[in-house]
Amino acid sequence: MLCTSDWYDRTIQENRGHFEELRELCSAAGDNVSLAIGMSGPLAALLYAGNSREGSRLASEQMALLESIGDPTLTIGLAHTSFATWSDAGEYGEILRWSQTVIDLAAGDPAKGAGFGFGSPLAIALGWRSTARWWLGRPGWRQDLHDAVAMARHSTPETLGGVVIWSYGVNAIPYGVLRADDTVLRTVEEALQTAERTGNNRALMFAKYTLGVVLLNRDATADRQRGLELMMQAREIFLRKQIALQMSPVVELWAARERARRGDRDAAIPVMRQAVDELHQAGRLEYSVWGTGVLVVTLLERGAEGDLTEAQDAIDRLANLREQDSPVLVITLLRLRALLARAGGDDVAYLDFANRYQMMAESLGFEGHIAWAEAMVAGGVLR
Repeated sequence: MLCTSDWYDRTIQENRGHFEELRELCSAAGDNVSLAIGMSGPLAALLYAGNSREGSRLASEQMALLESIGDPTLTIGLAHTSFATWSDAGEYGEILRWSQTVIDLAAGDPAKGAGFGFGSPLAIALGWRSTARWWLGRPGWRQDLHDAVAMARHSTPETLGGVVIWSYGVNAIPYGVLRADDTVLRTVEEALQTAERTGNNRALMFAKYTLGVVLLNRDATADRQRGLELMMQAREIFLRKQIALQMSPVVELWAARERARRGDRDAAIPVMRQAVDELHQAGRLEYSVWGTGVLVVTLLERGAEGDLTEAQDAIDRLANLREQDSPVLVITLLRLRALLARAGGDDVAYLDFANRYQMMAESLGFEGHIAWAEAMVAGGVLR
C-alpha cells in the first residue's frame, strides 16, 4: 500500500527503487497480492510522467498477475490505472477487454473493489468501456456513459471526477463524439462543485481541467474565457503539486488553440507544433491524434507560405499510425483532408472528402463531428 501511494511525493527514480525492493521482498515471500497492489505506484508514476510505452507494458504485467491470483475484488479495484495508461498509449482493445472483465466480476455491485482510490470501480469501468466502444466503433457506448455517470453520482467525489475527466474531458469532447452542450456542462459543473465541497484536491484539479475543456469548446466568448482561466488554474495545481505533469503539453495546446481562435495564430502555432511533436515522440496516441487536428486546422486558417505543406506533412504522419482500423482516426483524417483540399482550392477532392466525412459522422452518431460536417458543407468557419 505504501508503494501504491509513493508516486504522490517522489520522483519516478525513487519510486522505481522502492518498487524493485518490494518486488524482491514479495518474490522471497511468495506474496503476489502485495506485488500486484504495489505495481499501481510505479504505474501511476509512469502515467503522470507521460511514459505510456513503459507504462503500457507494466499495466499488462499487472493485469496478468491479477488474473493469475484470481481475486475478483483486487482485479476490480486495481484496474483503473491500467485503463488510463492504455488510453494514453492508444491501447483501446485492451481497455475494452479488461473493462468488460471488471464489469462482469462486479456483477452489478457498484462498491465491489472499493478502497483503491475510487468508491465505485464499476462506474469507472463503465466509463472506460464507453470510451473504448466509441473509439473502436462498437455500439452501446452512450448507455455505458449514462450508466457510469448515474452510478458515480451516488459514489465518492473522485469517482464522479474520474468518470467525468476520462469520459468527457480527455476523450469525448475533444474528439467530437459529444458536443459541449448544456447537459454536459451541468454534469461537469456538478463534479466540480462536489469536489469543492469535499476539499478533495485531486478531484478538484481534474474537475477544473475538464470544465475548462468543455467551456473552451463552447461558442460564447465568456464561456471560453472562463474555460481558459480554469485550464490555467488546473495547470498551476499540476505544477505546484508536481502531479500529472504529463498534462503540460495538452494544457499548452488548449491555451494555444484559444489564442488562435482570438486571431493570434503566429504565436499559437509554434506552441502547438512543439506540443504535438512531443506527444508523437512519446507515443501518446490519445492526445497526439487530437493535437494534430488542432495544429492542422490552425495552419489552414492562417494559410501563410508553407502552412499547407506543413499541414499535409502532419496529416501524412497521422495516416502512418498503426491504428488504421480505428473509426476515430479515419474520421479525423477525412475531416482534415477535406479542409486541406478546400484550402488548396481542389473542389473535387473537397466535395468527396466532405461528403464521406458527413456520412461517417452520421453513421457513428458523433455529435461534434456531425456539427462540424454540417458547417463544412455549408461553408462554415473552420473549427
